[in-house]
Amino acid sequence: MSELSVEIRRLRIAGGMNQGQLGAALRVSKSLIAGFESGRHIPQADTATNLDRVFGTDDKFAKLSAEAREDRYPWMRPWVEHERRALLLRSYEPLLVPGLLQSEGYMRAVLATSTMNDGRVDELVRTRLERQAATLGRDNPVVISAIVNEFALSRGPREVMTKQLGHLVDLGHRPSVKVRVLPDDAGLHLGLGGAFVLANLPDGRRCGYLDNQLKGTVVSGHGDVTELELAWESVDGLALPVVQSRDLMLRMLDERK
Repeated sequence: MSELSVEIRRLRIAGGMNQGQLGAALRVSKSLIAGFESGRHIPQADTATNLDRVFGTDDKFAKLSAEAREDRYPWMRPWVEHERRALLLRSYEPLLVPGLLQSEGYMRAVLATSTMNDGRVDELVRTRLERQAATLGRDNPVVISAIVNEFALSRGPREVMTKQLGHLVDLGHRPSVKVRVLPDDAGLHLGLGGAFVLANLPDGRRCGYLDNQLKGTVVSGHGDVTELELAWESVDGLALPVVQSRDLMLRMLDERK
């Protein structure tokens, strides 16, 4: 077990508490405490802060929890940092709504499709919401230019997709967010190779991110980034303009009423 799990259990026992009592002190369930101690779950930031308060451990659990969340996806660490610092993010998604533009209900629906996420959906959703807040919610929000295949906007439970489409329309009214749709009849293009994101950083560097079923890959080499930029040019030239994309999403919303 991790140091985080061991320390929660050790201090709970040393304090003469059972899992239910600790859960009550933290205002979480007994089963969640059991999950922390077995390593199945990682405390979110507010719960970790409460652990430090209950045990009088300064910021020990806040740090251990943050490290544990990062360690589950070590390949994500550099990319999440790039997201937080980026001036511009260009995102292309053929099959799903981009993560930074997902509504909470859509996140849950997508994450719940994997059996590997059993018991962890709440944790994964909170982590994704934190990433959104660190980019869209910062004082100088990153400029996001997102292209989404029309296909991705028509797949999912009716209620979930209705809210997701409304969320995209709302986000598209922000000065820093541009959402465009690539029509299903666009034909062959380089973007069919898969989803990717390009980041322009404050120091002038550019990097990219590609995802797959197992893990993501961050690329920063000139050749790799150039290949992704050529793919972006391919989809950028085929995507509908912002206003037409918004009109298409509004029509799709009307069809769901």
